[in-house]
Amino acid sequence: MTVGLVQLTVGDDPALNLPVTLDLIRQAAAQGARLILTPEATNLLSPDRAHQARMLRPETEDPTLAALRGEARALGVWLLIGSLALRTDDAAGRFANRSLLIAPDGGIVARYDKLHMFDVTISDTESFRESAAYRPGDRAVLAQVDGIGLGLSICYDLRFPHLYRRLAQAGARILTVPSAFNPTTGAAHWEVLLRARAIETGCFVLAPAQCGTHPAPHSPDRPARRSHGHSLVVAPWGEVLADAGTVPGAVIVSLDLQAVDRARSRIPSLSHDRPFSGPQGHDDPSAQS
Repeated sequence: MTVGLVQLTVGDDPALNLPVTLDLIRQAAAQGARLILTPEATNLLSPDRAHQARMLRPETEDPTLAALRGEARALGVWLLIGSLALRTDDAAGRFANRSLLIAPDGGIVARYDKLHMFDVTISDTESFRESAAYRPGDRAVLAQVDGIGLGLSICYDLRFPHLYRRLAQAGARILTVPSAFNPTTGAAHWEVLLRARAIETGCFVLAPAQCGTHPAPHSPDRPARRSHGHSLVVAPWGEVLADAGTVPGAVIVSLDLQAVDRARSRIPSLSHDRPFSGPQGHDDPSAQS
């Protein structure tokens, strides 16, 4: 299977982001990609929640989604929209951070809402509270692309290895990690975590990413947001097959899916789970008194 990873630097206006995204998708398709992936937040990145509320639409009305569905149909390709920020009916007004898999006929065949919210304090001057603006999902999603199991995830999910193990044991041979990784944590952890998830599961890992400094002309008083870039394709044995660097573009890689079987036959750890007891964690219902 030939895949294409699209790397973007989106700003806070979906109408300006869309033409760049479409152009790179077309470039990837012209180079033979059968499955094309875009990063997290393909439609919009903004530091301003009020601006997001003005710009975002529900899934059924989102113009970026409609255009990308039409492009997948026109090109006859599978398209994994890494994620879109979408309005929801959440009582607190929170949005969804949703990954969507589009079939070559333009139909939506899978949806995944990001499970784990990026609520972190990186330094004295840099913190994020994703859960203030986005509601978390509550289920893992395994989809099929031409009969190949595709496990969906988004960005901060990368730090929760049990999710990927569950996906692999359920049939995933490819794991997707579309992201807008912070430059500080990206430099320290991005590649090593992606390689670890590939090695642990014996899967290919496809991680399209945002990069650079994101334009936010509608919020000039807010600090500029930056992303790490380095969209990666990682093989089941842990080798990095492609690195997109730090500028927008598209990288194309041909996957030898037999490498999944070879890696898993050499280290069959997915079948070596053993039951064990203790210690009880804070989220273990049996530990509650």
